[in-house]
Amino acid sequence: MGRAIEAFLAQMPPDAELLGVCPDLETAAVVQDYAIRHSAVHHVRDAGRGKPAALTVALKAARGDILMLSDGDVWVEDGAVGALAAVLEDAQVGAVSGRPVSVSPRGTMLGYWSHLLTDAGAHDVRIMRDRSGEFLVCSGYLFAFRRGLIECVPEDALAEDAVISHRIAEQGYRIRYAPEARVFVKYPTTYRDWLRQRVRSAGGYAQDYVRCSPVRMRSARLEIVQGTPRALRYPRTLREFVWTLVLFAARLHLWVLVFVNVCLLNRPLGELWQRVETTK
Repeated sequence: MGRAIEAFLAQMPPDAELLGVCPDLETAAVVQDYAIRHSAVHHVRDAGRGKPAALTVALKAARGDILMLSDGDVWVEDGAVGALAAVLEDAQVGAVSGRPVSVSPRGTMLGYWSHLLTDAGAHDVRIMRDRSGEFLVCSGYLFAFRRGLIECVPEDALAEDAVISHRIAEQGYRIRYAPEARVFVKYPTTYRDWLRQRVRSAGGYAQDYVRCSPVRMRSARLEIVQGTPRALRYPRTLREFVWTLVLFAARLHLWVLVFVNVCLLNRPLGELWQRVETTK
């Protein structure tokens, strides 16, 4: 959390504020320590009902017209704040996404998956959609939006970034992509944690908030049709090609789990949102 705060403090405008929203005492202590030394930093306590509820708390506490959201276990690159703010100078833009960059080693299978999914997956798709003026979903690791467009986030939302993006687009605003606004992310190192993280995020696209929206970016069908060619072009070596084929099987496993847990069993957020230790 300290690294995340330091990265923002180095590039925040003079009139900006930084809200550290957290329910646990350990994280709160870090935020409060910075608040003592920096008047722009404030600790906001939430009730521990999950990230969507915490975002609603943040929406009510924030005073600015533009909100930038990020996580406590990632850090942003110098210039990322300015890059996001510049895009929102266009009044037709309601939200803008930063670019997640994996810091996991490409030399391991799960590390390679993180690079493939962030580069050939999320990055390439957002570039393409941004250039053609199509709808795109912001990354929860780093994005910004106009505060007045979102009053609250549904507490059971599994993919809060997707819900916010869809609701803003449904109001007629454009969602843009700022690839120069980079945020560095450590991804899971075990298959168990990878599934925990992915079932939660992909499951959000099976909820009515996203599934019934008139705008669409992601689904199992789109992943197969559009994502397969990009994924097969990404490997540099035979080993990476084999890892790509294994990823196809893992993604199939993922979508089966989403169908069972979200569509059939309708498991609540509290059961699906589990702490992923290997990303810390």
